[in-house]
Amino acid sequence: MTYLPKIAFALLAPNLAFAVPFDGVYKQTAHSECALVGVDGGSLEIKDGIFYGVEMQCRMTNPVDINDMDATIFQMECSGEGQTWSERAILMNDAEQTGIIMVWNGYAFRYSRCEEGEY
Repeated sequence: MTYLPKIAFALLAPNLAFAVPFDGVYKQTAHSECALVGVDGGSLEIKDGIFYGVEMQCRMTNPVDINDMDATIFQMECSGEGQTWSERAILMNDAEQTGIIMVWNGYAFRYSRCEEGEY
């Protein structure tokens, strides 16, 4: 029984640590309200491996680092507005400003990070 906590930690640790570089609150547009997460005109949030978008959320699973890039591809297990779906998305740190770039199949979005005190 003494091995059980170690085994549980070994299985959970990779999933707990992967989103840390991307955790934060991000503006959808330059004038978004950082204190309002998940609504039109508000902001988006990544916290503890979950992406909170507008009226939806996605569990970010199966992270794979992309070679020679500051980027990770995730399997996104999403739900919202009475539906569930699964897609892949790439997240990377923005090289030009404090924020991230999120790429879905056919779409790329640049989100600026909300500063402490804006939310």
